[in-house]
Parts: sequence; C-alpha cells; structure tokens
Amino acid sequence: MKQYVIDQLRPNDYEALKSFMDENHGPAQMGGIYWIPVSEELLTPIQKEHTDCQPYCFALELDYTTLSAEFLVRTLGQVKCTCMGYADKRQREWMMDFVDATLERLGISI
Repeated sequence: MKQYVIDQLRPNDYEALKSFMDENHGPAQMGGIYWIPVSEELLTPIQKEHTDCQPYCFALELDYTTLSAEFLVRTLGQVKCTCMGYADKRQREWMMDFVDATLERLGISI
C-alpha cells in the first residue's frame, strides 16, 4: 500500500492528534481509522461521474507512535468500483498537505 507515514509520535502527540481527529473526523472507526473526505474539486472525472459511489475518502490510521495516510481513494458507498484507485498527484499532495497542516496546527514537530 502506498502511504504517507509520520512515525516516532510521542504520547502527548498521539493524544493531541486523537482529540483533534475525534473532534473533526471521528470518532475513529476500526481501531484508529479516520475517513478524511476528498474535496469535490479534487475528484477525477470518473469519481465526479460516479455519484452513487460518493463520498470519496482517504483512510488515515492513528496509533500510539504512527500516523499513516493511505494514498488510496476509497468510496464508502461501494466495496469495489472502477472509480476507486490510487490518488492522482493533486489528491496525493492534498492529503500530505492535510497531514502536515494538522501537525503544524497542533504544534507537533517530528
């Protein structure tokens, strides 16, 4: 799986991230999984066309020492569809910017 991984989180980093994610995107699903919605303007043409498959999301997993963002754009409406797949460049950069901005907002430096 292609991912953007932040490791070596300290206990207070984990607590700050968990609180932020629970408040803004949670509560976590399946043991630390948060679904981060992909903005409408970032959707590919096929994702825009597949309205029944929306919303599209990135999975972000938080555990005690690691924050991992998958680069797979998933649909919460279907198990498998041609509109799902690895993020394009704009989507990938958006997810990395989201993670980096969250860390900065919370004062977490790695």
